[in-house]
Amino acid sequence: MQSNKVVVPGARDVRATLDTPEGETDTIVVACPPHPQFNGNRRDNRLVALGEYLTDHGIACLRFDYGDWDEGYGEREDARNAIRWARERYDSVGIFGFSFGGGVATLAGADEAVDVIGLLAPASRLTDDLDAVEVLDGISVPLKILYATRDDTANWELLVERAEELGFETEAFSADHFFVGQEKKVAQRLGEFFVGQF
Repeated sequence: MQSNKVVVPGARDVRATLDTPEGETDTIVVACPPHPQFNGNRRDNRLVALGEYLTDHGIACLRFDYGDWDEGYGEREDARNAIRWARERYDSVGIFGFSFGGGVATLAGADEAVDVIGLLAPASRLTDDLDAVEVLDGISVPLKILYATRDDTANWELLVERAEELGFETEAFSADHFFVGQEKKVAQRLGEFFVGQF
C-alpha cells in the first residue's frame, strides 16, 4: 500500500490521505471519519484497517478529515466534495462512514453518484434536518450496515430498522460502539462487501 496526501477541492479546508494498491485500479472508497469534536479523523483505527484491507484487494481508499466544525452541514459537503474528487479519477466510487461519519456517508451517498455504500455503527441523524433515515428511501445502490449490539453511543437503531425494511444488508456484531480489538475483523467484513460489489 502506498499513501499520499491529498487536498480535496472546495470552499472548506479538507485534507486527506489516499491509500493506493500496487498496480493500477479504477475503483475507490471514500472513508468518512467519526465525530470531529471527539477527535474523529482520517487516522481512526477503523478507517485505517479498512484502507489496508481494500488496498490489499486492489481498491484505493481516500480517508479525509472534515474542515472546521459546521454542525454536520459542512461535513456533508466535505464528503460530497471528496466523492466528486474521486469520481473525476476513478470509474467506480464507494463511500464508507463510521459513527457520525456513517450518517455523513449516507447523506452524501444519497446526493452524489456512488456505486456502493458501507456503514459501521452509523448515526441515524446529525441534526433535525440532516436525517439519514429519511434519505434511505432514495438510495438505489447496494448498501450494508454493520452495527454493534452493545452500542449505546450512536443512535443507530432507526437507520438499521429502516434499512432492513428496505431490504438492505445489515450485520450485527457482539461489540460496543468502538469495536475494540475487532477493527481488522469489521474491516474484513465491510471490505468483502465492497470487493463483492465492484
